[in-house]
Amino acid sequence: MPSVILDRNRKKRLEQGHPWIFKSEIASVEGSPSAGDVVQVLNHQGRFLGSGYYNPSSQITVRLLSYQPLEAMDKEFFISRFQDCLKHRERFLKGDHAYRLVYGEADYLPGLIVDRFDQVLVVQLLTLGMDRCREAITEALIEVMQPKGIYERSDVSVRELEGLEQRKGALYGECPRYVTVLENGLQIKVDIEEGQKTGYFFDQRENRASIAPLMTGWGERSGIQLQSRDIDGQETLVPVNRSGKEVTFPYWDGATVLECFSHTGSFTLNACQYGAKKVTCLDISEHAIQSARENVELNGFEDRVEFVVDDAFQYLRNQVKGSEERHERAAKGSKVDTSKPLTAGGGRTWDVVILDPPAFAKTRGAVKGACRGYKDINLHGMKLVNEGGYLVTASCSYHMKPELFLETIHEAAQDAGKQLRLVEWRAAGKDHPQILGVEEGHYLKFAVFEVRSK
Repeated sequence: MPSVILDRNRKKRLEQGHPWIFKSEIASVEGSPSAGDVVQVLNHQGRFLGSGYYNPSSQITVRLLSYQPLEAMDKEFFISRFQDCLKHRERFLKGDHAYRLVYGEADYLPGLIVDRFDQVLVVQLLTLGMDRCREAITEALIEVMQPKGIYERSDVSVRELEGLEQRKGALYGECPRYVTVLENGLQIKVDIEEGQKTGYFFDQRENRASIAPLMTGWGERSGIQLQSRDIDGQETLVPVNRSGKEVTFPYWDGATVLECFSHTGSFTLNACQYGAKKVTCLDISEHAIQSARENVELNGFEDRVEFVVDDAFQYLRNQVKGSEERHERAAKGSKVDTSKPLTAGGGRTWDVVILDPPAFAKTRGAVKGACRGYKDINLHGMKLVNEGGYLVTASCSYHMKPELFLETIHEAAQDAGKQLRLVEWRAAGKDHPQILGVEEGHYLKFAVFEVRSK
C-alpha cells in the first residue's frame, strides 16, 4: 500500500476530525500511487492515521475515507457505506422518500453527493477519486436502493480543479427529466436535468416547516375578530370585520408573505400550506418562476400566490422607495396633491419577508462583497416587514461565518432604524449531518427575527 507521510510541522487538523490533507502538509510519498488510488496516511513518525484516496494534481491531495486500514474503494466498500447512509435517513426521516442520501465528507464519502427523488437517484462525482469509482458506485446504489434510474449531474466547475471535465447523463435505468416527490406533505416537481445542482435543495426541509407559526394570527390586525353566533341552533365562533359582517375568506387569519430568490417556490408552498393569506413569489429566473408556478398549481394554491420575475435587490429597493414616499405623503396630510401619482413604484409591505439567496461568498476573498449584498437585501427586506412582523433570512455561504452573518444583519437593522428580536436560529437538516472539526459542513445559517421600529 503506498503511503503519504505528513510534515512534522503541520497543523493537527486530521487528528481533530478534518478529512482533507493539503499538498503543503505532505513531507513525502512512498510507493508510486496513481491518481485516485487508496493510500495510507502516516505522521512524521510513521504512525498510521488513516486511509484516503490520492490526487497529486489537486491542492487537496488526499481525502480521508477511514481511520482504519482500507484496501480499495470497491463495490463492497460502497455497499457498506450506502447502507449506513440509508439507516441514518430512515431513522430521522421516517417515511420520506426524498432527501440527500449521501452528503460527502459528513457520510465519510468525500467528493460524492447522492440525492434521492423517490425511485430516481441523482449523483454528483466531484473528485477524481470518486470519478474513477463511477461503476462501483452505480452497482452499489442499485443493490442497496433498487432505484428505477440513476442520473449523473457532475456538471459543476469544482471538477475542473481535479482535472476533470463536467458531465451529466443517465447512468442506469429510466431517468425521466421531471420527478414529483413529497416534502413536508407537499408535492414538488423537480427538474433533475436542468434544475440547479441536483435539481432541488433538501437542506432547508426542516427550516421551511419551521415558518408554520408565522403564517397565522394576523386577522385581528385587519380588524377581524371571532364572535359567537347562533347558526342552525348552535353557538358557533365566526370571523367578523369591523362592520360586523361575517368574513367568508377561509384564510382571513393568514399572513401576507414575500419570498425572494424563490427557485422552485418551496417556502411559498409551505407558507400556503400553513395558512398564509397571500404570497408574492419572486425570482430573477423565468425558468425558476415557471417551476414555482407548476408546484403551486400542483398543490392547489394558485388563488393565493402571485409570481414576479425580477431582480430581488431592485425589487426590494423599489418597494422601500414607494413605501417611504407613501409615509411622507401621509405625514403632509392635506398639503399633498394626491392627483399626482407616486414617483416611486411599489410601496407594498408584508407580514413576513423571506430571503433565501444563493451563496454570495464562494471564496474567502468574496466575503467583503458578500457582506454588502447580505446587508443590502436584509436592510431593505426588514423595512418592508409590517410592524411586529417577521424577517426570515438565510445564508448558504460557508465563508460567511455565523457571527459575521448576525453582525451584518445587526448593522442593517441599525441603519434601517429597526429593533430585531431573534426567535429562531437553525442550520441544515438531518440529511445534512455535520462532522465536528469540518467547518466547511457548517455552511447554512437560517434565522427568524421579529421586526419592530425603534
